[in-house]
Amino acid sequence: MNSLVLLILAVLLVPVGGVFAAVDASLATISPARVEDLVRADRGGARRLSRIVVDRPRYVNLVVLLRLACEITATVLLAAALSDWLSTGWALVLTAVVMVLVDYMVIGVGPRTLGRQHAYSIALGAALPLQAIGSLLGPVSRLLILIGNAITPGKGFRNGPFASEVELREVVDMAQQSGVVDSDERRMIQSVFELGDTAARAVMVPRTEMVWIEEDKTAAQAMSLAVRSGHSRIPVIGENVDDIVGVVYLKDLVPYADRGKKVRVREVMRPPVFVPDSKPLDALLDEMQRRRIHMALLVDEYGGIAGLVTIEDVLEEIVGEIADEYDTDEIAPVEELGGGKYRVSARLSVEDLGELFGMAIDEEDVDTVGGLLAHALGRVPLPGSKVVAHGLQLRGEGGADARGRVRVHTVVVKRAPDKSDTEKSEAEGGKPVTAETTDEHPPTATAGSKRKGRNGFAEYEDGESDD
Repeated sequence: MNSLVLLILAVLLVPVGGVFAAVDASLATISPARVEDLVRADRGGARRLSRIVVDRPRYVNLVVLLRLACEITATVLLAAALSDWLSTGWALVLTAVVMVLVDYMVIGVGPRTLGRQHAYSIALGAALPLQAIGSLLGPVSRLLILIGNAITPGKGFRNGPFASEVELREVVDMAQQSGVVDSDERRMIQSVFELGDTAARAVMVPRTEMVWIEEDKTAAQAMSLAVRSGHSRIPVIGENVDDIVGVVYLKDLVPYADRGKKVRVREVMRPPVFVPDSKPLDALLDEMQRRRIHMALLVDEYGGIAGLVTIEDVLEEIVGEIADEYDTDEIAPVEELGGGKYRVSARLSVEDLGELFGMAIDEEDVDTVGGLLAHALGRVPLPGSKVVAHGLQLRGEGGADARGRVRVHTVVVKRAPDKSDTEKSEAEGGKPVTAETTDEHPPTATAGSKRKGRNGFAEYEDGESDD
């Protein structure tokens, strides 16, 4: 075969390799969901493409094999053609330079860019030839996959363009930046990934905020408590809060409205569901769906009741706060009052409080602002309690809850005056700010507000029960 024929064959193989490179890029870009839409729209070649997507690893390997065959064959033919005109050394050098440039521009960058930009058009057009070639070279392709997986560390060929959750998160961020998804949709998608990293205790209603009823109370009392608290499911306790013996449903109490004083709660309650407070939210949501339950009691590592969690609490981690008719008095996590002063939920974390004031609050014994107030105070805080801690002045606010217990709901926080300001205030006859505390009692709030999720009340109670 003369040199001119070899050169022509080498030139022809280069664009063929570019076609395979474009097909390779298109197969890596298309999504199964979009292909199914094309099938429903009866687009030509869509059904063949759907079968290719199902067995994507096989066809991707086949296309890569064909592209490499074109590149290597073109390189060999070019070297053979040039060796007739030049010395062997110069022929090899010239072949290397030419093929590097040609592979990069004609096979690498250009076709791959087109493959990503026109992924579905190219994939639809290539579906029929790919299936035909796959039928002929199927055994070779499968053998190469087996050999490649055997010599490649890890799990072998991955089916799809994403190797890890991190890559998929980055794609979601890029989609939001390009306007494909809005910020709320991006936040929900990212929240789904975080479910597996979030423990149930992070979203629970703490034990101190649980609304419960004793098992020997009447159905009428339970119904009254449910109406006042706004809860349709209430834990039932035995000797103490750690002894939860059941859960009473409001819908189970309604039939006893006329004779509720004769029926005891233990007669209508349902068995409780207990889960560890360390259970990841994705596993908890799956269990709640399988068992068709809406509320579970959380048990800590010592076997005590840590709190409870509802399916609404889990869903709020994905979609954000869900408000219903009982949430009219829901407490905002942070409310700016002006003048460097904030009203925060007693359950706001101390880390978030530190971020508000640009400082680090290092307290190993407390997690929430309410806990910080109690720790600095040295006792259970009441509405009106004031204290200075970590350079911040905290004042508790609140009132009575659904069970009549006086509790701190929110805390007003501002920077404490420094020492020079305090001395100046004393010199002018003002009252100095100290770490001493006072308890004031503002008018109590109306009972019956619903407590749920992460924006509830402070974690302290005086032990009263409902009669």
